Amino acid sequence: EDAVSNVSGVWHMISTVTDGSSVTVVQFNVGSVDIDRALNDVKDQIAKIRTDLPRTIDEPIISRLDVEGLPIVTYAASAPGMTVEQLSWFIDDTVARDLQGVKGVGEVTRNGGVDREIRVSLDPEKLLALGVTAAAVNDQVRADNVDLGGGRGEIAGQEQAIRTLAGARKVSELAALPIALPGGRRVRLDELGTVTDGAAEPRTFARLFDEPIVAFGVTRAKGASDVTVDRLITERLARIHAAHPEVTFTKVDTQVDSELGNYNSTMETLIEGALLAIAVVFMFLRDLRATLVTAIALPLSILPTFWAMDAIGFSLNLVSFLAITLSTGILVD
Repeated sequence: EDAVSNVSGVWHMISTVTDGSSVTVVQFNVGSVDIDRALNDVKDQIAKIRTDLPRTIDEPIISRLDVEGLPIVTYAASAPGMTVEQLSWFIDDTVARDLQGVKGVGEVTRNGGVDREIRVSLDPEKLLALGVTAAAVNDQVRADNVDLGGGRGEIAGQEQAIRTLAGARKVSELAALPIALPGGRRVRLDELGTVTDGAAEPRTFARLFDEPIVAFGVTRAKGASDVTVDRLITERLARIHAAHPEVTFTKVDTQVDSELGNYNSTMETLIEGALLAIAVVFMFLRDLRATLVTAIALPLSILPTFWAMDAIGFSLNLVSFLAITLSTGILVD
């Protein structure tokens, strides 16, 4: 907080500290500074004090909160015949991967459920009998399960990257991992305890109508249409449900309905405004030619406007709708 407080344009800071995590939100005065420059300034200030922070912490992450990055639609998945672990894995492995292949989908995030965890439960009595500590076993398991780069080497006249792949691919391989004991002895890991493929302790949960569910939100890619992406997601989920009828998908939140409502409301306003403009011209000017010119000019100007907006890359949003509505009155004038 002391380092970031020197950044120009800072209005307010809020820090939330929990067990093993600290989050600081920096708010800037609107219009006082460019947000990209402010982000770089915050990164520079954190980099200056990085050496003062503990070395054992994860690298600090500095990111910008983007309102556009929020999910446009959120679904709830329920399956009475599945456990929470099975349903969570189904969302991560099947639904998320399938939806990410839909054009316009940027990200699929799961809410609730549990994460997969390979749990090694050591028996204290066996550790004591064999003269080994849990910390020593942990260090050996960590050292034997690595996946990292190992430099470069020349093979057949070409330079190739060397990578160390020593991680266990199956639970049985991890259970058979040899653990060194004092005196040159060795035992298998599963002889010191149990190795199970399970789920991590749940930290979040989701419920719909008091029923446990696993929810997931879909974020559109930048530049994609919310309405189009929502339609494609609905079609893809219908296909997934046909292949897996035991899982039910329920839409629980969406931003698309309000956008469609704004669109329909604006189009109705445009039609009403055009009809009223034609009626006003006829009532006050009493000129059939002027009325006919107005009646023809309004639709003939709106259609090329939509074509030009599409060619330039402008989207139909609240700002563009407002501009079209205002320009309709200017056109009549």
